[in-house]
Amino acid sequence: MSRNKVRKAFTLMELLLVVIIIGVLAAIMLPSFSGRSEEARITRAMTEIESTLGLALDMFESDIGSYPSTQQGLDALIRKPEGADNWRGPYIKKSNRFEDPWRNEYNYQFPGQHNTFGYDLISPGSDGQLGTEDDISNFDEERQNQQR
Repeated sequence: MSRNKVRKAFTLMELLLVVIIIGVLAAIMLPSFSGRSEEARITRAMTEIESTLGLALDMFESDIGSYPSTQQGLDALIRKPEGADNWRGPYIKKSNRFEDPWRNEYNYQFPGQHNTFGYDLISPGSDGQLGTEDDISNFDEERQNQQR
């Protein structure tokens, strides 16, 4: 007695349908993941400006009596500036340039033109251009109003 064994398998149409469904789901999900990546970069830049670099600049100011000049820049946080006898740094661990999450250098100015805290610290944002809508700074009025 021989039995005919019926083999069950997926048809080509069924496999094609599964591939199409996976493709549609990926197309829907991918933009949300890439948006999260941009949100994470913005959050990281805000944190570096307000906390990491801000705290280091405040410690420098506490020791020296003034924030670094625009000419000294953020390098004064890792290398003793000329004439800074009370310098107790380095105030931050950085081995090279001070870059934002988009690999643009932070723009530092003291005295600041916009900030009542004394210095302006700006990330040019994703477009790499200062003075555009995506800049992130320590004087961003809209963000400061949201935190109040």
